[in-house]
Amino acid sequence: MSELKILAYYLPQFHPFKENDEWWGKGFTEWTNVGKAKPLFKGHYQPKVPADLGYYDLRLPIVRQQQVKLAKQAGVDGFCYWHYWFGGKGRQLMNNIIDEVLESGSPDFPFCLGWANESWKAKQWNKDGSGDKMLMEQRYEGTNDYREHFEYALKLFKDPRYVRVDGKPFFLIYKPQQFDDVGNFIQLWNSWIKESNVADGVYFVANLDDEKDYKKYISMGFDAVTPSMQSRTDASVEFSKFRKKLWNIRRKLWPSPVKTDFKYVCEHLWREDMDYNEDVIPFLIPRWDHTSRSGVKGRVFVGVSPELFERQARKTLQNVKKKKNKIVMLKSWNEWAEGNYMEPDLKYGLGFIDALCAAKKK
Repeated sequence: MSELKILAYYLPQFHPFKENDEWWGKGFTEWTNVGKAKPLFKGHYQPKVPADLGYYDLRLPIVRQQQVKLAKQAGVDGFCYWHYWFGGKGRQLMNNIIDEVLESGSPDFPFCLGWANESWKAKQWNKDGSGDKMLMEQRYEGTNDYREHFEYALKLFKDPRYVRVDGKPFFLIYKPQQFDDVGNFIQLWNSWIKESNVADGVYFVANLDDEKDYKKYISMGFDAVTPSMQSRTDASVEFSKFRKKLWNIRRKLWPSPVKTDFKYVCEHLWREDMDYNEDVIPFLIPRWDHTSRSGVKGRVFVGVSPELFERQARKTLQNVKKKKNKIVMLKSWNEWAEGNYMEPDLKYGLGFIDALCAAKKK
């Protein structure tokens, strides 16, 4: 893969389904949290209101076509669909969207999978996880389960639209640190895909929550890693232990979201000592605001603008063009409840789409 490729994370949760109806009430979708959000400080943009596409339903093929049209306008080269395989007799959620994309052959747009391998919980957003209620447990049940998972993914790998790197289908694992048997999993999938004559292996990518684990994951069989929002943006805003303690006391007395300066994030997102490595896939992030889900326990990028995002993207894309592996992850296309999206809203319109397009052309 010698040409620059931007792959955007894509959330398939914008439609009602049985389990969400049971857990949260009839008709619940991601839009429910987005629409009920409130501003929590002066100048806080909430709720976030979609513009061009409205409060869409991903079961409608025309919506998926319109998303692709906007993605192409932005310079995005493919979607990385979040994939929810929970193990144990093929338990999945929301696979109907990618299944329809596969079966219909539409939209004609590259795609790949990012396995969101973690349990679903009704979260209270406490750091220690206290008060969380299990909804759907992530399980790893050994070779038979891995084989069933592989056979499902293989149907997608065979599609000519599926993203490949050096001939291998791209497959990202979101929480490798929670999967003790991941090395064996990688070996088995690589063996099975060779036996199927589909490819010489799978291009495995680890999402990197702790950048100290970088070399460990490569040694376990991953082809590449990509830094997470948490690992990279936390590292970009360093507090002394004393300041951090004062900040935590203040938040307990006067609850409010953590505010992170977007300009500082943009200036420090690229790591010179790491991101030039061929087995590191850098990422872009246009904005972040988790308060739709977590309220005052959330985190917000402040000072966000398309202009700053264009500057961030231009720097990263120009640097990536110097590499052999020219892939960049875009976090994200449509994570509306995390305030992490490219799609047009009433405040910025097409601003972030135009910004990425301009940065890619430079």
